[in-house]
Amino acid sequence: MNAFKIFRFCFISLLLVLTSLTAHARIKLVSLPEREDVVIRLENRQATLVEEERVLTLQKGVNQVDFSWKGVGIDPDSIRLTILSHPDRVKLLNVSYPPSESALVWEIASEEAWEEKVRVSYLLKGIDSLIAYKAIADKDEKQIDLRSNLILRNFSGEDFEKARVFLDFGESFEKNTVHEQTQQMLLFTAAAIPIEKLWTFDAQIQPWDPTRLEVNVGIPVSYRLKNIKENHLGKFAIPQGKVRVFQEDGHESTIFLGEDTIDYVPTGENTMIRIGDSRDIVITQQKMHSKNINVRRNKDNMVVLHDIDEKIYAKIENFKDQPAVLTMIQHIPGQWDMADCNMKYTLKDSSTLEFEIHLAPGEKKELNMRYHRRNVR
Repeated sequence: MNAFKIFRFCFISLLLVLTSLTAHARIKLVSLPEREDVVIRLENRQATLVEEERVLTLQKGVNQVDFSWKGVGIDPDSIRLTILSHPDRVKLLNVSYPPSESALVWEIASEEAWEEKVRVSYLLKGIDSLIAYKAIADKDEKQIDLRSNLILRNFSGEDFEKARVFLDFGESFEKNTVHEQTQQMLLFTAAAIPIEKLWTFDAQIQPWDPTRLEVNVGIPVSYRLKNIKENHLGKFAIPQGKVRVFQEDGHESTIFLGEDTIDYVPTGENTMIRIGDSRDIVITQQKMHSKNINVRRNKDNMVVLHDIDEKIYAKIENFKDQPAVLTMIQHIPGQWDMADCNMKYTLKDSSTLEFEIHLAPGEKKELNMRYHRRNVR
């Protein structure tokens, strides 16, 4: 055998040995025992973070570990591997992505042969949660009972057993969830929550003179409640969700009032639940006059700036046989100052005024408001 053939034989033999060693050190992650721990984090409404812990049987030297997700909605760019047992003696060298596959290969260097606990984390599509509420008001509309349910939906392509689920409020819980499954579970209940029934008129939204319209115009009606411990709430923020509101009818049954969406409510804050429109309170508003004053002209005698003197009048009528609280919202754009107003108001921002008007049964009230809008071009 000549030198070339001897070299060729030795090279092929060495290549076969190396190939055998590489294949021996390669681990198929999907064939490992079940996940030891799984965490599903639903705090972010835009993406779900999954963290799972696995045990890898590593050999001394370089190991190749396959991770594949065919049919599972994993974002490949979000996949991370964290070494837990021996972070100083086990190193992730590189990551490669086989072409045309939903998979990757980690190259891991280990100083010894041992079992290594690792954490695999990734963003997963197709798994999310919704919050649904049911509220039942008493007949006198002084308090409500509130029930909250979590709806967990899994269309990710993956099954999770004994997963620890974290929400952006409250305590975590353990749950099995399988692909194409929707589950509903009780989150919390709160009884006898004090409420205040409010009517809201926004002059920027509601018509000023409903008598001129061919359809009946109602004033939006809401229940206001506060997320505090004294109201049997306040342990955590109330998450956003749809609420359906019912009322006891006095005959051991309920009537449906309406449905609304509760925005995120921090502890200590108020929230409003709209239950519909009411024609028991009628508001007729008019602009009594609008006059230019303090006119400023340029050298060519052209008007460049002026102020406006405006007067608003509103008649408020309560046709109910019970007292009512009306929130009236008025808007004055730009720079302005109040010249005269017969009712107290709160400034919500530089251009929004809020009046809280208490009406006795059958009472009528009038709002007279005069202001100057400054430096109008």
